[in-house]
Amino acid sequence: MDQRRLTQLRSFMEEQQADAILVTLPMHVYYLTGFFTNPHERFMGLVIPANGEPVLIVPALDRNAAEAASSVQNIMTHTDTDNPYQILKQALPQNMKSLAVEKSHLTVSIYEAMVKELDVPTYIDVEEPLRQMRLIKSADEVVRIKRACETIEEVLRQCLPKVKVGVTEAEIVAELEFLMKKLGSQGPSFSTMVLSGPNSALPHGKPGSRKIANGEFLLFDMGVLQDGYISDITRTFAVGEINDKQKDVYETVLAANLAAIEATRPGVVLADLDQVARQVIANKGYGEYFTHRLGHGMGMDVHEYPSVHGANQDKVVSGMVFTIEPGIYLPEVGGVRIEDDVLVTDTGVEILTSYPKELQIIGV
Repeated sequence: MDQRRLTQLRSFMEEQQADAILVTLPMHVYYLTGFFTNPHERFMGLVIPANGEPVLIVPALDRNAAEAASSVQNIMTHTDTDNPYQILKQALPQNMKSLAVEKSHLTVSIYEAMVKELDVPTYIDVEEPLRQMRLIKSADEVVRIKRACETIEEVLRQCLPKVKVGVTEAEIVAELEFLMKKLGSQGPSFSTMVLSGPNSALPHGKPGSRKIANGEFLLFDMGVLQDGYISDITRTFAVGEINDKQKDVYETVLAANLAAIEATRPGVVLADLDQVARQVIANKGYGEYFTHRLGHGMGMDVHEYPSVHGANQDKVVSGMVFTIEPGIYLPEVGGVRIEDDVLVTDTGVEILTSYPKELQIIGV
């Protein structure tokens, strides 16, 4: 187990007088051990005692995979006929007074099962220190995110020549997701969005049978999961020639994107970044059509902390990775969103998504 992360968690236990931490969210188990699986309804947990070696508890069918991937050497298993909470009891220290858990991930049924088997008087929440640890990316994490960004951009490059008038949104999605796996990723990091014409005015629209037509926007919002980390990029294109109004919308969103990136540096309040982009859009008369926050953190998950919105008074810190994705959405006309993934450095920002943002005409 990564010693820096283990030390941070043990400092938390000392401060909170916790006897152990139980981590059950698969993403957190992966973050701390290097082993990932979806246990479905089966129990999986990582026990980190205040003193002693961590213990990873996995379903018996995952033992070999866990032994191959996990940095935690002490692995316990349970079969489908075992009571996993009795196994958990064996892994935990005796005479515990306090156990730290991820409260938002602990369902009522799991809690009741734990109460039945464990004699622990106090449960505290470990999610905030885990969130703070994940907020600042390590050098290895940055390398993985960059690799995911490179892959999704190559996916886009290879797909665009196949986009023609008359092709459906769903057909383009199928091609994109085929390329994602062909180029080495595990697949999409979220539901791939390809939205045309008026559909592009729906920030979270669903691709369907609508056919691509001339004179419209075509919006791609997509990413890949690769080596445990994700990318998330949005680019909007013109299918054939578009009118002056559409061009103005595009240039306004691009200006907002560039302004927010330029303003990003350590010490800046996150709310101020949102305001920078929002003001650019408002100054052109489109303020009411920018209907979401500027961006969100990313890493192992598509949406992590921080949330870059107008009420977040937290400050930008070196090592954060988040999206900058202003948009304008005109009902029945179409929408434009331009999204980049950025890494905050000691002096400013590194843009991890390099695909060109100048208005590009495709499909002809």
